[in-house]
Amino acid sequence: MASHLSEETITSRENKWLKIFRAALRGTGPASGEPIGVEGPKLVEDALRSGLEAEALLVSEAGEASELERLLRAAGESVAGIPRSRVLRTTDKLFASVAGTETPQGVAALFRQPVWEFDDVVRGAAGVDGALRGDAALVVVMAAVQDPGNIGTIVRSAEALGATGVVATRGSADPWSPKALRASAGSGLRFPVLRGMAIPVLLAQLRVAGVKIVAASSHSSSAAAADLREAVAIFIGNEGAGLPREVEHAADARISIPMSAGVESLNAGVAASVVLYEAARQRKRVTTDEH
Repeated sequence: MASHLSEETITSRENKWLKIFRAALRGTGPASGEPIGVEGPKLVEDALRSGLEAEALLVSEAGEASELERLLRAAGESVAGIPRSRVLRTTDKLFASVAGTETPQGVAALFRQPVWEFDDVVRGAAGVDGALRGDAALVVVMAAVQDPGNIGTIVRSAEALGATGVVATRGSADPWSPKALRASAGSGLRFPVLRGMAIPVLLAQLRVAGVKIVAASSHSSSAAAADLREAVAIFIGNEGAGLPREVEHAADARISIPMSAGVESLNAGVAASVVLYEAARQRKRVTTDEH
């Protein structure tokens, strides 16, 4: 197992690789061209198996003993793999100094950012055979949602409940930030995601693509009353301020979730998940009815 590692153990806090890992694992998300920092053996393995290109793998003494063999096997089975010179070891103490979690597990990796386009978000990711899904667009737009935990929850629910992609507008937390990636349980690494889009540009592109703009609001008809079987983009607003006025004005429809008296609202992650479940319920019923 040791033969897969670079020759030397990193023992200096000033090592260039430790500086890169520290910035990636403790930051708020990568800028253009910067690597995505992923921490923990499960998330790293998922990223490798999903085909992301690894730039470097860092293991501590504890991580090398317990997780390295499985991760190298996953890397070997992926298309990109990982060069031996980029499999790095360090001490448990130094690993803890770069980790973004309170109880680090001794494994982290840097991955090249996947490239997603607007069409990917509308059509969905291709299957392993390269085939596109062919069903109507179901896009979730996070409009200035600032909590990375909510962002990750929304991305995870979007993948689980059959959405084609998600968009985080300017002012939202980064879906590729460490906290959001942990909350998404890895969905953010393999699911079509666009980051930092300006709302006017997004609204115009949705119009051109023939996608209906649906605003999730606390003052409108219920989710069950809305037709979510056609191509739709569901806009989820900021936890406190709600949706921007330009989205409210542009919306083709509005939906809300009926709640008991005395409860004003749900947090953005829960609200999006409930609406996505309703969309999935409607779309599965359509499939059943047609067959």
